Amino acid sequence: MTGVGWIPLIFVTLLVIGTIGLGFYVQRSVRNADDLYVASRSVSVPMNSAAISGEYLSAASFMGIAGMVMKYGYDVLWYPALYAAGYLFLLLFIASPLRRFGAYTIPDFAEGRFSSPLFRKIAVIFVLVIGLFYTMPQMKGAGVALVNILHTPYWVGVVLVGAVITFNVSLGGMKGITFVQAFQYWVKMFAISVPMFILFAVVGGYSGHMKTFGNTGDEGKSLPRFLEDTTITYKPMLPANEITFPAGTTAEFSNGAEVAFLTVKPIAEALSKPENLILSVLPEQTKVRSIAGKEVDFYVFQAGSSITIKDPISIGSGDELKSVPVKITVFPAEGNEAVHMLYPKGEIVPNAPMDKEWMEPYGPFTNKYGYPLLYTYSLIIAIICGTAGLPHILVRFYTNPDGKTAKKTAFWVLILLGCFYVFPPIWGALGRNLVPQLYAVTGGAFSTDSVVLTLPRVLNSTMPYLGDILSGITSAGAFAGFMTTFSGLLVSITGALAHDIYGNMINPKAGPGQRLKAFRISAVCGGLTAVLLGTMVENFDINMMVGWAFAIAAASYFPMLIVSVWWRGTSALGAGTGMLGGGLLALASIVAVMLADKGWLPSLSVFFAANPIIRTLAEQPAIWAVPLSLSLIFIVSKFTPDSIPTDARQKMLVLHAPEELALRSEYIKEQGAAPGAH
Repeated sequence: MTGVGWIPLIFVTLLVIGTIGLGFYVQRSVRNADDLYVASRSVSVPMNSAAISGEYLSAASFMGIAGMVMKYGYDVLWYPALYAAGYLFLLLFIASPLRRFGAYTIPDFAEGRFSSPLFRKIAVIFVLVIGLFYTMPQMKGAGVALVNILHTPYWVGVVLVGAVITFNVSLGGMKGITFVQAFQYWVKMFAISVPMFILFAVVGGYSGHMKTFGNTGDEGKSLPRFLEDTTITYKPMLPANEITFPAGTTAEFSNGAEVAFLTVKPIAEALSKPENLILSVLPEQTKVRSIAGKEVDFYVFQAGSSITIKDPISIGSGDELKSVPVKITVFPAEGNEAVHMLYPKGEIVPNAPMDKEWMEPYGPFTNKYGYPLLYTYSLIIAIICGTAGLPHILVRFYTNPDGKTAKKTAFWVLILLGCFYVFPPIWGALGRNLVPQLYAVTGGAFSTDSVVLTLPRVLNSTMPYLGDILSGITSAGAFAGFMTTFSGLLVSITGALAHDIYGNMINPKAGPGQRLKAFRISAVCGGLTAVLLGTMVENFDINMMVGWAFAIAAASYFPMLIVSVWWRGTSALGAGTGMLGGGLLALASIVAVMLADKGWLPSLSVFFAANPIIRTLAEQPAIWAVPLSLSLIFIVSKFTPDSIPTDARQKMLVLHAPEELALRSEYIKEQGAAPGAH
């Protein structure tokens, strides 16, 4: 892609200007902590339903689901199904009780439920961890979107969006972002649906494109092919520079490259030598690089040289022939910043799964380490339980007037989310047929994560400017996606820093003016941290990172909330031990996977490669971390009855009794004259 996308830029600029304008408009009515933290508890059901939906529909929903469906196929339909289903769990078990308690933040609830200031400190840790983890995919979406529009470096989009949202949150807090999020839900709904209907009218419907999968080739083994001569750029960044070539594929190194041939099953060891895998002549010049802790030989290909994978390759004894993929990793030739590879029109696209794998469950996503059922169930637990443990979503129920409206809000959120999630998988399916070149990049800005931004441009060849207009609409929707979610996350992070840490631990006697100032300073600190982390995750899939945030929430906040809301015998020590045990272990396993995939811990990469079941449990830890956390809560609570609050019965009554009984006023207001003073 070359040239600035001026039409998408105009759409995005208008959205950003409107967002900032709303922030200034609402800022005039922000006068106290109630406005900043819970929007004065006066948000109506329609407004709050749209705002929560807008906040929940992040970059993962708008860009990530479509990208993962295109990349892995219908194996990942669990994501949109569970993102919506998780709200049903929240509706049935948590929304109303949580609102009846009447706090500002989830750490408020934790301290109030267990009469333990220490518990607030534990709860704050996970607000920050979950919030910062969830900001990373939003920042990735921002970087990808701006690269597609302006072709700027990836980090520019991260910094720009981070600055705009940090500015907005510091101005208006929860009251400011509520109006923005409600408006931007409808922007996202329009942007994901209307361009798709126009695409249907021009390129054909969903069912027609699905019929092409598996109808060519042997038993669904057909693969997408380039629709035109295409040059793909590979940065020296693992795993984005790893390419899986199907047998028979040819590509040219336009500016040269250093190439290593990686071990690919089921090639016999004797046949895995590079000279047995390719038709091209191997260059004589070689060099040694360290990859994942191993010394690997790299062949130095000159500019203009090409590589062709053998088809078929003989495997085993006798005359058995089988087509197998060949995996390589490429680094730039000396003096270059990236590798440019030219794929001729009609060539098979590398990195793409076969039609049969793409269309069936337990495919290339969940089966990538050989344990698809384990991977699938762990993902289900992470998203269902994680939805009920996301602090930035839970805190929105405090903006409702009472528990009854909180439950109505959760119900309508289910409807709004269900309408939205119909569309992203369709984008992924059409992307496989119409923009297959996105498969060729395994990470970075022009990978499958950009399919929603790239697909509309196929119309430019027959209907000039229409594709750019539709791409502008989807670009605005993408910006709305990560801007609204980042707004909610930043309010949650800022609340933890300003209200829980500063207002309750550092300076409980702070006046209203000091608290407002602390909120705005905390917003800037949280925004800067999110931007820094966002610049480091360019080579991770958006939805994968969101899944990790859900897994941490499922292993920490969800067990604490579900047990403390419904079991009177929960002790403060038990709830705290469960949160720390399950949450920290889930966090450690996910961080280990990220460090291994970034190539920063080579020995860990080798260990994961040799132990695929451990890699599966580390990448998707919910299946063991959630039961561990729940078990710790129950066991420790049984052995520590002294740390059960003496007024536990009264608190349980407040959580579950109808509001009409008026058993207790807002928790926050009972703790002192200043809001949040305990």
